[in-house]
Amino acid sequence: MNLTLTILAILPVYLILRYVYRKDNNKEPLSKLLYTFIAGCICIVPAAMQESLLSFFAPVTPISNGLYNGFVVAGFSEELWKLILLSLIIWRSREFDEYFDGIVYAVFLSMGFACVENLMYIFQPDDLSTSYSTAIVRAMVSVPGHFLFAVAMGYYFSLAKFDPAHRSTHLLKALLYPTLLHGTFDAILMISENLGGYPLVGSIMFFVFIYFDVKLWKKGLTRIRHMEQLSHQQDFDRQNPFANFKWTF
Repeated sequence: MNLTLTILAILPVYLILRYVYRKDNNKEPLSKLLYTFIAGCICIVPAAMQESLLSFFAPVTPISNGLYNGFVVAGFSEELWKLILLSLIIWRSREFDEYFDGIVYAVFLSMGFACVENLMYIFQPDDLSTSYSTAIVRAMVSVPGHFLFAVAMGYYFSLAKFDPAHRSTHLLKALLYPTLLHGTFDAILMISENLGGYPLVGSIMFFVFIYFDVKLWKKGLTRIRHMEQLSHQQDFDRQNPFANFKWTF
């Protein structure tokens, strides 16, 4: 196995995990985070099986094929299994005690998935130059994409945990939003690839993807800041027992 390629595959995953871990004021246990990351690595197995099954029903026309594979095969399958494992691992865990924790665990699980997927794609080509170009593109596009889908999932997963009055709605959004984001992300790229014989279409889809990716980043960072604010408020309320006390006379 090529050491440089392995580093290129793992480095973006490590940088994102480091970023999220440093963002968390009350650090989660490393053992729990490692367990969640490994679960994400394993998550690729049932997701791939579901993708293989759904692929049999893919339409053949370029646009409908891209939409189906983007939203149904990739987006729904992968985000569904991520949410299932995330729920099994942390929903009842005592470590899940702050809003930001939902994002932390969702990202660690998603990065486990992305790490294995990255290694599979990078070492798939026969020639070295293709592997290097794949590693660079995925480091800048695909791995951050998984990160931002996880932010959306963790955001609504935390809202479901700490807002029981609207729990069902938030849990639905924890699956729906990442699936829509993932599906749009992949569908744009797949349709562009399917219509590769039309340069003008490829150019238009490129700018559509750039626009979507910028909006995805802005929304993702906004969600991170919001969860940070809610976690800070939780810390303040715990440290100040009279913060929510209503004085009556």
